[in-house]
Amino acid sequence: MTLTQLSVDAQRAYPPRMSTFTQTFWSALAEGRWTTTRCKACARQTFPPKPVCPHCWSTEIEWSELGATGILYSWTRIHAAPAVFAAESPYAVGIVDLEDGIRLACRLVERDDLPLTVGQPVEMLVLQYGDGPLFAARPRGNNQLKSGE
Repeated sequence: MTLTQLSVDAQRAYPPRMSTFTQTFWSALAEGRWTTTRCKACARQTFPPKPVCPHCWSTEIEWSELGATGILYSWTRIHAAPAVFAAESPYAVGIVDLEDGIRLACRLVERDDLPLTVGQPVEMLVLQYGDGPLFAARPRGNNQLKSGE
């Protein structure tokens, strides 16, 4: 499954730290693939990807695909942003429960036709910045985005 990709005409305000291990995740995300690690011993996925299973401590992990949909568990709008994100404020962030049972925090892409509400279905997507990708979520529905996106 390939995630929807949105181009962002900017650099990432706070680029992620990449290691030899996490490069696999970021390279896949740049291609629109949404992946994480799965333990070969206990078959549980974890996010963010980890070289050691936090459930059984096995180092036998493999890369696996994540589901691209979930439910918005909680969200907030940031008005007084840290200096590095000040140019982007106000912006929304939220906690998403993926269909795979993973809970993660991410940026939210808002839409005019579907206001953000707790419990609503969301889809994951890739924000393709000039210097690399970041993941985000937006309400599910038709493809009409909020003005300017």
